Amino acid sequence: VGACIVNSENKIVGIGYNGMPNGCSDDVLPWTRAAAHRLDTKYPYVCHAELNAIMNKNSADVKGCSMYVALFPCNECAKLIIQAGIKEVIFMSDKYHDSIEMTAARRMFDLAGIVYREFKPKCNKIIIDFNSINSRPSQKLL
Repeated sequence: VGACIVNSENKIVGIGYNGMPNGCSDDVLPWTRAAAHRLDTKYPYVCHAELNAIMNKNSADVKGCSMYVALFPCNECAKLIIQAGIKEVIFMSDKYHDSIEMTAARRMFDLAGIVYREFKPKCNKIIIDFNSINSRPSQKLL
């Protein structure tokens, strides 16, 4: 999951992805979604992309900025987004739309005047051909 904050000129001022807190090894803490005990899952530990994007910003503040996210933000990230002064959230997926966390996030966004909308790509996939990096275009010698 990722997040990207852009200013009014569409320049990137912060990026983040889901990960463990600084100094907490990914190899020691769990990444599993389900376990007998909640402490053995990723949920008590992982920092969401939105949090990391706000914390890793390269600007004095992000007031009035827009945030692009893969998933619609949870209620905890919604609080951070509101407090940071971000005014717009553009998301790719809202697959947890009916959950309590997402319902609470939408409620807070509405009350705070945060605009949120789904990003609808013009194409469904992007293909990157890494082999083309090493190929040289054919050139005719004069």
